Amino acid sequence: MDGRDAVRTLGRFAGTGLKIKATAIASVVFVIFLFVVGIFGAGTAGKALADSCGERGTPGVDYGEDTAQQPTGNIRKNQIANAKIIDKAADGGGLSGRATLIGLMTALQESTLLNIDYGHLDSIGLFQQRPSQGWGTETQIMQPKYAAGMFFFGASRDTSAGIHGLADIPGWEAMGLGQAAQEVQRSAYPELYDGQEDAARKIAAEAGIDLDRPGKGGDADEDQGSGDDTATTSPNQDGDPDAKCYPEDADRPGKPGDAFHDGDAPWPATVENPRSAADAIAWAEKEAKTGGKDWYRACLAFVARAYGWSFSGVPYAIDHYREMPADMKHDKDRNPPPGALMYWETGGRAGHVAVYLGDGKIASNDIVRPGYIDVVPATEIETKWGSTYVGWAPPYFPKGG
Repeated sequence: MDGRDAVRTLGRFAGTGLKIKATAIASVVFVIFLFVVGIFGAGTAGKALADSCGERGTPGVDYGEDTAQQPTGNIRKNQIANAKIIDKAADGGGLSGRATLIGLMTALQESTLLNIDYGHLDSIGLFQQRPSQGWGTETQIMQPKYAAGMFFFGASRDTSAGIHGLADIPGWEAMGLGQAAQEVQRSAYPELYDGQEDAARKIAAEAGIDLDRPGKGGDADEDQGSGDDTATTSPNQDGDPDAKCYPEDADRPGKPGDAFHDGDAPWPATVENPRSAADAIAWAEKEAKTGGKDWYRACLAFVARAYGWSFSGVPYAIDHYREMPADMKHDKDRNPPPGALMYWETGGRAGHVAVYLGDGKIASNDIVRPGYIDVVPATEIETKWGSTYVGWAPPYFPKGG
């Protein structure tokens, strides 16, 4: 926070007409000093850490007096302790390290990652949740474990009614970090969440939190709306891997470990895409060579983009295969033509899909480098992830756009 931010912060308090006690004003000045000397902002490349008080998302911190955690030498210890609680809630629910990062950024913005017992209107706690809006009782919200669980999973993981958490937001994994936070918080200042990323990463490092941790699948990771999903590392859940998803197809050709070979099946006339198969393959290979870290848990989005679509129109990779017309699905067949889409069951909800490049190779995200596209043998999805090959289909995106 620079000098102008400090002046604006103090001016905002003066303009509200609130009767702030002298001790509270002293606390504000003290916290501004902490920001200036870099206790909160160390290692953030000069970015202002726009933490909130009063109105959610407004720069500046007013700890007041008699708050749950005073601005003392233990501030960092309290932040780290709260960060670990947030991470445990995400990890325990099967969510990825990216979810933890979003949670840390949100709590830093809303409460400076301190469990404060006041805020704008009746907002309290790490995430400034409001009892009057259904987030829980004051006693519940002031429990960091409860508050973190509400942020990630909402009031109920079995219904769309009531408070929604991060895992209820379709496509949250593919959103920008700040955008995902805003989808839960609905702040009047959504642009400020992104400013907390560097501080969140620093605290995570100090707390020993793995922000690159993949999700574990299951209900908690049903977050790949807008065509964005990918596999999670998961062992076979049953003794017979073929029985996990398509037991009726267990006698189809091919078995785990068999090589993949190029087939020669023309696409049906109804398969029309902005890009041809050859162009899609070229695009995917280029993305593997020069692309960035844009595809973490976004396999269906990647194959749709390869064929020139902005989105696939289906939430999960495995659902994309299941919704294929019967004459387009080639269950268990290990002879896909170049350009085909290949699908795997991963033990989680989403499944996995990749573009077949030919010569037994695919372009896949997350298999070598999390978030990046790499060209690998198609068999590695089975050998590295323990996933079950379901089959291939032509690049058919009837809901794409």
